[in-house]
Amino acid sequence: MLKVGLIGFGFMGHMHLENYVRLQAEGVPVELVAICDLRIEELKNAKVEGNIATDTQITDLSRYRLYADIEDMLSSEQLDIVSIALPTYLHAEITCDLLGRGYHVLCEKPMALNSVEGKRMIAAAEQSGKKLQIGQCLRFWPAYEYLKETVDSGRFGAATGGYFFRGGATPEGWFRVKELSGGAMLDMHIHDTDVINWIFGMPEKVQSLSRNIVPGSGYDIVSTNYSYEDGKVLNAQCDWTLQGDFGFSMVYRVNFEGGNLVFENNEVKVNPNDAPGFIAELSPDMGYYREIRYFVESIINGTSITVAEPQSTLASLEILEAEILSADRGGEAVELGKIEPTAKV
Repeated sequence: MLKVGLIGFGFMGHMHLENYVRLQAEGVPVELVAICDLRIEELKNAKVEGNIATDTQITDLSRYRLYADIEDMLSSEQLDIVSIALPTYLHAEITCDLLGRGYHVLCEKPMALNSVEGKRMIAAAEQSGKKLQIGQCLRFWPAYEYLKETVDSGRFGAATGGYFFRGGATPEGWFRVKELSGGAMLDMHIHDTDVINWIFGMPEKVQSLSRNIVPGSGYDIVSTNYSYEDGKVLNAQCDWTLQGDFGFSMVYRVNFEGGNLVFENNEVKVNPNDAPGFIAELSPDMGYYREIRYFVESIINGTSITVAEPQSTLASLEILEAEILSADRGGEAVELGKIEPTAKV
């Protein structure tokens, strides 16, 4: 039985907890035994809210050992896996430390604040021989898996263009501090940047227009064009200033030589050019569950992390850095591989 410790108990921490509980109930030999958060006494009875609803808003934690200090948890527990659901600025340091101590690590997205830190995390994993996976959950989300399979199979020919969007209200707390979260580009927009990298590969160059609305938060709205040698027209937009009753939205529209896919309202509509359209049959499971199951099974079976391989998620971070540089320069085109990595957001 693999023993798991969870560090961070905000919205994503609850999501990790629920899915480890589900996996154990399904007979997977994994058990969440300990939860650590500096504010655990405050959070253990708190209502949690996020972009996507968890199964329970208030969770009974009486079956878990609770800690307010990471060192206390690590010295008291015999763990195999540590899940990290902490603010972004803490990812690299804690991940490297845990890998060095011999734990497998599942770290929430984004990988780190910058590619310099991301490379440190990969080096730590390689040196330790332990598994590292970054929680880029859209790689496991059925609607995006369907898109990737459609692209890879060539079922409708080559992709000619696409549009990706996600947006919602401005989050509270540390998310609003650029130096802690990286703002909307690094916290929210990274999802679509990562999907574009995963499905279509590294672009040749990017052009980003962005603006800041919330003081101190960095860029809050972004629109990026991704240029490829074959001329496909790809754009991804993000906006976390959609207040009021807007809620949360993630959509895509991708056009192919022989058809198009449209994802909205949690459905993928498939529109062949020469046949009636239809709704794709997808797994009802969310990517959060499927990514954690994949990580746990890779440890049990001794298989490599290939779907969210750390080098690939690092490449997504490098694309995002180029987008930020482009935005800083007023939308100037930035070629990938032509910029120096930076330790700044």
